[in-house]
Amino acid sequence: MYGRLAIDGVVLFTYFFGIVAIGLWAGRRNTNLREFALGGRAIPWWAVLASIVAAETSAATFLGTPAEGFKTRSYVYGQLAIGTILARIVIAFTFIKPYYRYRVESVYEFLAVRFGAMTKNAASAVFLVTRVLGIGVRLYLGGAILVVIWRYLFPHHTVTLQTYFIGIVFITLLTTLYTAAGGIKAVVWTDLIQAALMIGCVVASIGLLLHRINGGLPEVLRRLGGTVPVFQAGFDARQPFGQAFKAMLEEPYTLFAAFIGSTFLTMSTHGTDQDMVQRMLTAADYKKSRLSLILSGLADIPIAAAFLSTGILLWAYYQQSPDPALPQADNEIFAHYIIHEMPVGFRGLIVAGVFATMMGSTSAALNALATSFTKDFYQPYINPAATDRQAIHAARVATAVFGVLMIIVATLAARAVLKNATLTIIPIAIGCLGYTYGALLGVFLLGMLTRGRGADRTNVVGMALGVAAVLILCKVEIPGVSVSRIVGGKLVSEPQTFGFFLPAWWPSIAWPWYVFVGCSATFLFSVFFKTPAETLEAAAAHVDAKDGLR
Repeated sequence: MYGRLAIDGVVLFTYFFGIVAIGLWAGRRNTNLREFALGGRAIPWWAVLASIVAAETSAATFLGTPAEGFKTRSYVYGQLAIGTILARIVIAFTFIKPYYRYRVESVYEFLAVRFGAMTKNAASAVFLVTRVLGIGVRLYLGGAILVVIWRYLFPHHTVTLQTYFIGIVFITLLTTLYTAAGGIKAVVWTDLIQAALMIGCVVASIGLLLHRINGGLPEVLRRLGGTVPVFQAGFDARQPFGQAFKAMLEEPYTLFAAFIGSTFLTMSTHGTDQDMVQRMLTAADYKKSRLSLILSGLADIPIAAAFLSTGILLWAYYQQSPDPALPQADNEIFAHYIIHEMPVGFRGLIVAGVFATMMGSTSAALNALATSFTKDFYQPYINPAATDRQAIHAARVATAVFGVLMIIVATLAARAVLKNATLTIIPIAIGCLGYTYGALLGVFLLGMLTRGRGADRTNVVGMALGVAAVLILCKVEIPGVSVSRIVGGKLVSEPQTFGFFLPAWWPSIAWPWYVFVGCSATFLFSVFFKTPAETLEAAAAHVDAKDGLR
């Protein structure tokens, strides 16, 4: 066994060494924050396209999407891709050109020019906190894959939180190393390799599963009853309208959620999130950036279908060949199959693919977090006279700090899964974004779609209302502790449910709708206030000055 494992180990070591080396090489000429954050706006559109795909296809997708297919035995999760395409078209022709015109390095600089420093600071702070939570939850899967490997090597040893922690620390430190040194160029070029590896791995997995299932595809369809659901309207016309509408809003994977909820969700992640937008701003001009963004949306459909197919095939395979050692956590099913069933060498390559998706999304988030902190807080407030050398140093230190914070969040996520093996990671990860990104999108849309609405102070109030609207109106439940037990000297976990005072007929709205709810509340409040004339004049002068620098 150990001889076969040695081959897989060589494959993994070669991958890790190559990725770190390429990341360090790509960032060797970073001399200022513009190079660190935007790569000199000289990265080809096709590399930007691959980087966007790699960022979207995190380890949560690589392991979490097959878990959705395994659990639901359908493609209904994939219908959310409809909204991702619609949103990209809106972003391409609404957001990207103003970002290039304002020549921003942090997208929140746009808010500073359009409204003022308070709006910018609030938006950037929301991004920093939310992105650490979202990526940290995804990083739990770095521990998950190593836990599966641990069970394979030491089947009689108990898996503990420490086992997850070791995997989380390993992958985070490795990614932080090349991201801190290489900046956005390291992110994009390593993403290109990781995207190619990820797509190749999932296609090969489908082929291997079909080969291993006796009877092939016809047998899979027979076990599934002849058809595999693709679309789910979610509205049952046989029920009274109120009950049917409530049920529709509580179900995450419906056509209504795909056309409305998913569109707003993607507009927030791809239009207002420094992580995603920063990649788009590395292209030479807004037209090439648009092309990369729209094509990445079209790529989402076959990628989502491939991962869901993997999960469905895994279900059929284990129905035909039951495995008593199959993990209880759906998130670990694909990882279990990779470690126990994949051929030697190819198994190492697939494990490298899992790490590739994890490192791709994590590296981009770390770079975006460091850029946003440096541009939005370090340079304006901590060290206004910072030299290029000091700014680069601050960004690298910030990268390391955010890496540590992600490790903490990932460890907490692993603890939650250990307590409840039925948790799937995608709703948790996207839910973290949904709580706050609606408020972000609302204030950005206010700046993009209106010329004189929105004021600095009232925008901050509007964003707070947007977050509160999501938590209360969607009846969100988040992990917490019992306050009464703390008074008694004990720390006991107790979920905190918002909106508990709402009537029973009010729905517990599903996570794809969170951004729509938060955006609507923020926009509808903030639009009632006018932008001061002096702010509009200063914004016009800023754009004219930037145009003169071209």
